[in-house]
Amino acid sequence: MSMAEGPGAWALVLHGGAKEIAPEKEQANRDGCLDALAAGVAVLRSGGSAMDAVEAAIRVLEDDPTFNAGRGSVRNADGEVEMDAAVMDGATLDVGGVAAIRQVRHPVTVARLMLRDTPTLLVADGARRFAQAHGAEFCEAANLEVPSEDAAHDTVGCIALDMRGNLAAGTSTGGLEGCLPGRVGDSPLPGCGLYADNAAGAVAFSGDGESISRSMLAARVMQSLETVPPQDAADAAIARLSRVGGEAGGIVLDHIGRVGWAHNSAHFAVGIATSRDGRPRAYLRKREETAHD
Repeated sequence: MSMAEGPGAWALVLHGGAKEIAPEKEQANRDGCLDALAAGVAVLRSGGSAMDAVEAAIRVLEDDPTFNAGRGSVRNADGEVEMDAAVMDGATLDVGGVAAIRQVRHPVTVARLMLRDTPTLLVADGARRFAQAHGAEFCEAANLEVPSEDAAHDTVGCIALDMRGNLAAGTSTGGLEGCLPGRVGDSPLPGCGLYADNAAGAVAFSGDGESISRSMLAARVMQSLETVPPQDAADAAIARLSRVGGEAGGIVLDHIGRVGWAHNSAHFAVGIATSRDGRPRAYLRKREETAHD
């Protein structure tokens, strides 16, 4: 288990989706995770906040069409791109989320803009109007979508611990190929796709959104962290999916920077960097971590 303990310690864990990765796409997934890690780690090493690091890392993933977020988003049954994103601040428990939002370049940044606002989640036209009013960057729909045959990938997410002991979590997704318009998965729902609390830890999930929501996996992890380490909490959450079925992957940090992650999908693109280790690493399967370490 990776760890970043002690005063001034930091840690960052991200994922590029619980999915099946074709052999020819493996390197792109590793490289994309490492690029996003570099952006988040640069923030943390300079003393920046966990929230800044989470946003920076996810923005890189949203700009990489390898991943189903931002530029790599997929089309719903009407042939349109609708995206979801959320962030959570472990220090204040503030949440900002958007769902079924269209044509914004960085949904995670729109979610970040909502963080200190009263609503925790805005959807569809309401989310778009909020983004416009707050100067978010927009782009044409043609620049957001990828061909449907390249759509076998999922949500991205990131969790971080900064030098001041603050935690943050974030998620972003480009939706489910061919889904009903207006469909919202687990990604922007606290307690389902993500959660962060300085008193316990932070978590972000990816996978079958309806199964994750029915199981309240993020909430289960947070409860588990009261008594068990992050790896055990991650394993227990994935095991719980057997009751409702579905595939998922989750990344977990506790309040001292211990890392855990698990998945029951064929692959789970994960990047990890901590102040104790100092070596950014990217994996596509959990067993790679054991072989590497």
